[in-house]
Amino acid sequence: MDNNEVNLNGTGEGMSAPKPLRKLVKVNRQNSEPFSNYPPVNEEYHGRYEASPEEYHGLHEAPEGEYHGKHEAPPSNLRPVPPPYKGRYEADDYDDGYEYEEPQHRRGFSFKDFIIKTVSIVTSIALILVLVLNVPIFVDKKTGSNASLIYLIKHAQPMAKEGTINKENVKVDIDTEKVAEDFNDGLDLPQLVEGQFSILFLGFDEDEFNSDVMWIVQFDIGNGEMNILQIPRDCCLPDYTSSPSRKFNSVYSMGDYNIEPPIQRVVNAVQENFGIPIDAYITTACFDIVRMVDIVGGIPIHLDNEIIYESDKIIPAGDVTLTGEQAEWFIRFRTEWLQGDIGRMQNQRRFMSAAMMKLFDIVENEGRLKLYSYIKQIKDEDLIYTDLSIDDMSKIADFASTLDMDDVRVNMVPGEDATFYGEDGKEYAVFSVHKAETIALLNKYYRPYQTAMTPYDTTIVELVLDHQYDVYDDTGMTFEELETATEPLRDPDKKPWWKED
Repeated sequence: MDNNEVNLNGTGEGMSAPKPLRKLVKVNRQNSEPFSNYPPVNEEYHGRYEASPEEYHGLHEAPEGEYHGKHEAPPSNLRPVPPPYKGRYEADDYDDGYEYEEPQHRRGFSFKDFIIKTVSIVTSIALILVLVLNVPIFVDKKTGSNASLIYLIKHAQPMAKEGTINKENVKVDIDTEKVAEDFNDGLDLPQLVEGQFSILFLGFDEDEFNSDVMWIVQFDIGNGEMNILQIPRDCCLPDYTSSPSRKFNSVYSMGDYNIEPPIQRVVNAVQENFGIPIDAYITTACFDIVRMVDIVGGIPIHLDNEIIYESDKIIPAGDVTLTGEQAEWFIRFRTEWLQGDIGRMQNQRRFMSAAMMKLFDIVENEGRLKLYSYIKQIKDEDLIYTDLSIDDMSKIADFASTLDMDDVRVNMVPGEDATFYGEDGKEYAVFSVHKAETIALLNKYYRPYQTAMTPYDTTIVELVLDHQYDVYDDTGMTFEELETATEPLRDPDKKPWWKED
């Protein structure tokens, strides 16, 4: 037999016989020690660590009775019962004294919501525009400095068709004893002398060649007054015009041709003869006055007698409201006045007073905005030329509307009638200035912040040194006095032949 072969009988070469299996012994469970502690099969089992069948009471068990914790809320009968909870963001259902509308879900188009959104958008755009318009991103050609668009609009001179006047090298002669260096009148105008603002007003004839009306309107801002100086159209200024008569009304059209624009010729003549620094000008024609009067609704005035400008152009006596056409007839009428052009100037004062009263009435009954709308309409229709900006005009109008009638005074340049012999060999009836009396008048009313004027400070030429009369040396009147003033004296011999008594 091979060594690897196994003898099924358990024997083989080189191998010992296997040990016999241990004989199993039947164990008696009852008598066996290991199982003696187990109950019989038919009994209830209780484990080694089973709890006692009695009721358990732990070591830290709470005492018998109702439990009340350390931080327990007081009994419900001692505190208010809160309303039932209705959700995290739901309002409590209690009465706080106010009434609330139940929230409603908007459905579809809401006009109110549309208006609110529209107003919000428009307001936002307006604010952005205001910010942009006020940013100094533009260049002011006058000063060379940066300026905002609003500033340029406010200080624009859209009606300066006559050009702008030259304000350099103007002799101002500020009186430092009367005016402190830091003096400010508060009106912020482009003025040569702080505290006053002077405007040259010219009214041209129908040919727009000669100036029939010449006024210097000075606003004394510091003292709350206004003074108007009338210069007679026949006032003789030999050195300022090439007209044979040398009358002031020809300076604009026949003055020094080397001086441009023509309005500058008149400005120079005024400043050099009468010592009043001119800050701005206003020019208009007689036919433009017609439209301006109609725009404001006419000028109420009282006439002592009817005025017959021409046979078919009659203004009745009594309380009348002058239309534009009637206003032109009134301020140009001169044929029946005893003193001719001087009488016309006196009548023009009455018109100025009535126009001032109309200004006060507009401000009081229609408001300043209405006054500004009239100014804008006059500007839009090109009825006046001026180098005043819209902002300047509104400030001056505001100041003028605060004045009383007794704060406005009108004077005429002192002088008398005279004869001037022209280079053409003809004689001309002119008005000769009284030099000393004129200087005294200017110092009293028209140079409140300047040093006193002397004969050496003026180019006035007197034609009559030995004065024949002084009736025109003191013609000053306030607008309050002009309200009750009568018309100038009439010359009976100049009454129209066809007029019935």
